Amino acid sequence: MQIAIDGPAGSGKSTIAKRVANQLGFIYCDTGAMYRTATVMALRKGLKLDDEAAIMAALKPLTITFKPAPEGQLVFMDGEDVTLAIRQEDATNNVSQVSALPKVREEMVKRQRAIAAANDIVMDGRDIGTTVLPQAEVKIFMIASVQKRAERRYKENVEKGIMTPVAVLAEEIEARDHKDSTRAVSPLRKAADAVEIDSSNMTIDQEVAEIIALANQKRAH
Repeated sequence: MQIAIDGPAGSGKSTIAKRVANQLGFIYCDTGAMYRTATVMALRKGLKLDDEAAIMAALKPLTITFKPAPEGQLVFMDGEDVTLAIRQEDATNNVSQVSALPKVREEMVKRQRAIAAANDIVMDGRDIGTTVLPQAEVKIFMIASVQKRAERRYKENVEKGIMTPVAVLAEEIEARDHKDSTRAVSPLRKAADAVEIDSSNMTIDQEVAEIIALANQKRAH
C-alpha cells in the first residue's frame, strides 16, 4: 500500500508521515531528505547549484540511505551520518534550487519508486501524489498558515540548536513556497484525488488519526 503526503515547507508532513508509518508498520521515505543530501553534497564539493551536469555526475554514484532511530530517522550519505547537516540553513536555503533541476528530480524519483515498489510505504514531499506515486491509494495534501509553519520550524530548529528568528523563517518559507510552486518540473500542487488537511489548528494526534482512518477505509475495500 502507498500513502502519499504532500504539502509546502513546514506543513508538518514529515512528522505526520513518520507517525503514520510507525503506527501502520510501514516504511517511511523522506524525499525531502534525499534532495537535502544532494544539496549538502553539492555545497561541500563547491559545485555551482545550477550546474546540472556536474551535480548529476556526483549524484549518480552517491548512496543515500535511511536508518530508523528512536528520535526519528537517520540519513546517511555514502555511509556518513548527515542527519543534522541536511537541516542546517545552507542546505535549507539552497535545496529548492537543486531540487528544481530536471535530471536530479528524475534520478530521485527513480530511487523513490524503487523503495515504494518493495514496501508498504508512507512517502512525503511536494510531488508524491502527482508525480512519484500517482497510483497511491491514499493521497493527502497538507496545508497550514505561514505563521503557524514558521513557529513549528522554529521549535524544531531550537531542538537542533539552530536559532533562526520566527520572522526570518516566515520569509524563508514564503520564498520556498513560491519557488516550489512555480518551478518548471513537478511543481508543488494538490493531486485531483488528494484529501486536503489544514493542520493550522489540529494536533498531531488528530492529523495522524485522520490519515490512518483513510488508510483503513481503503484497506477495507
